[in-house]
Amino acid sequence: MIWLLTLLYVLCALALGLYTAGQALLLWRYWRTRSAALAVPAILPDDNLPSVTVQLPFYNEANVALRLIEAIAALDYPRDKLLIQALDDSTDRTVQLVARKLVALAEAGFRVQHIRRAERDGFKAGALAHGLQHTADDYIAIFDADFIPPADFLRRTLPHLLEDPALGIVQSRWGHLNPEENSLTRAQKLSIDTHFVVEQAARNRSGWLVPFNGTGGIWRRRCIKAAGGWSADTLTEDLDLSYRAQMAGWRSLFLPDVEVPGEIPPQLAAYKQQQARWASGNTQCLRKLAGPLLASELSAAQKIMAVQHLCQYLPPLLMLLLLLLTPPLLLADVLSSLPLTPLGLLALAPPLMYAAGQMRLYPDWLRGLSAFPALLLLGTGMSLCSSLAVLSALLGRRGDFQRTPKFARDWAGDAYALSLSPLLWLELALMCYALWAAALAWQVQPQLLPYLLVYALAFAAVAGWSLREVVAMRLFTNPTRQAPSAPPSKERGEAPSAGLG
Repeated sequence: MIWLLTLLYVLCALALGLYTAGQALLLWRYWRTRSAALAVPAILPDDNLPSVTVQLPFYNEANVALRLIEAIAALDYPRDKLLIQALDDSTDRTVQLVARKLVALAEAGFRVQHIRRAERDGFKAGALAHGLQHTADDYIAIFDADFIPPADFLRRTLPHLLEDPALGIVQSRWGHLNPEENSLTRAQKLSIDTHFVVEQAARNRSGWLVPFNGTGGIWRRRCIKAAGGWSADTLTEDLDLSYRAQMAGWRSLFLPDVEVPGEIPPQLAAYKQQQARWASGNTQCLRKLAGPLLASELSAAQKIMAVQHLCQYLPPLLMLLLLLLTPPLLLADVLSSLPLTPLGLLALAPPLMYAAGQMRLYPDWLRGLSAFPALLLLGTGMSLCSSLAVLSALLGRRGDFQRTPKFARDWAGDAYALSLSPLLWLELALMCYALWAAALAWQVQPQLLPYLLVYALAFAAVAGWSLREVVAMRLFTNPTRQAPSAPPSKERGEAPSAGLG
């Protein structure tokens, strides 16, 4: 039995090292190409600009929907060539807010659509596909409710599609609306910056597959159709379609200098829900696309790095397995004989990636990097949440699209705030398990002590933060706080008040 546990431990450590080696390769490619300049296409006169549809998928977004619609109305683009398409699956007062706003825009000369579906089939993917049936435009921009595009967004992204007929997707970089709200948002900011500045840039400049991040981008309609259209068989429809498009021969372009700021989840429960959906959807894409990727005509490097990206949520599961395996192997005194120390050098890659991203974006980059300890604890402490989502996806379970609540204000007094997760008790149990493992390591292999204490502290921090949020919600006294009311059933279907303008 011990030999089997030892084999599993070694395999997990090697798989984790292999994934981290891929991250080190991304860092190296970023550093080699960091000064590469992207040619800027010529700006076309307004008369030569094509018509563009801007899709805004909404599902109970009362706090942020109007802000986004106003930002779209402020885009520097001819009104007669801009269609604002609100894909509204909401069941609360978002419906009325959006309808009134679109009526006002229609009266001001904008072309608008308020599209309501009888059923929320296919979640966001279904809404995007349904919206395409109501427009004939060749270019489709997409923004989630919690993002605010700059006025020049279309002027800076669309020319690339117009100049290169093989280009199917243009993706911007995510910025941040509330990076300093609390230590949770500061940690997420560090992670998001690293993904876009280092990972996306390295993939783009190396000619590897560049995933679409679901918002802040623009698509060529023919690319969507050629790739098979939006599909709801995974929870990350953006990743799925963008990879299918690139396997079909279309190119994807990342523009690091075009920033679209969005809201970072300020509540840990909301962040957990977001990460669980991403972990599940990413792993579903791994099951769905790994075979076609490896059988495609892509280059070997493209295939390897694409699969490496699809495996990005496996490391938390591998780390959790390593923790669970440590006490029995310590008791059997076999860990000291495993030659795995060189793999530890690869652990330097993620911190260096964080540093590179902050150096690229901010003059006071050390200030942003100070969130690394919080990010380390957060990522480690949430390994249980991510692992359960990954396991569910590996077992072939579809799952529901759980929307990440958006607040745009103090979340503790908001009706969209989430309640305490039942995973709290398992996280506390893992904290105790890590402490027991640390006690064993102190006696037989003290070099493992820091690693195990980080686990114990991480699970304690996540559980403590969750309890703190519950207390904050209960102490928040706001007589106006109410659960969002559902609209009358007659409002399902196409809203007649704001059709084509």
